[in-house]
Amino acid sequence: MATISKTRVNIKPSAALGVTRIVVGLLFVMHGTTKLFGFPEGSPVALGAWPMWWAGVLEVVLGTLVTIGLFTRPAAFVASGMMAVAYFWRHFPDGFWPIVNGGESAVLYCFVFLMLVFTGPGGLVLARQR
Repeated sequence: MATISKTRVNIKPSAALGVTRIVVGLLFVMHGTTKLFGFPEGSPVALGAWPMWWAGVLEVVLGTLVTIGLFTRPAAFVASGMMAVAYFWRHFPDGFWPIVNGGESAVLYCFVFLMLVFTGPGGLVLARQR
């Protein structure tokens, strides 16, 4: 009888990283579409409004690049920095702990994107890997 600790999941780590990258990228795109178009829910911000409209543009562009695996490391680097700035500008003034100040998603995005900077895109990419 096999125990859970001895059972191996037969999936390649690069495919698992690729699936994670795709899901995170699509979720990031949705943050942008909410700001820009009010889709799937909410009201769009005014055209060119600082900083929300520009954040929405970056979220759509960077999220799309991360999702398809094209220029993943530079896109993830910029997105990670963007989420760090978002946390310290919008959430940190309301308290230290992310769970208290509503900034847990910004922190998670920041560190998942930072992980992609160091690991690369994993599998399931549009760009050819070296």
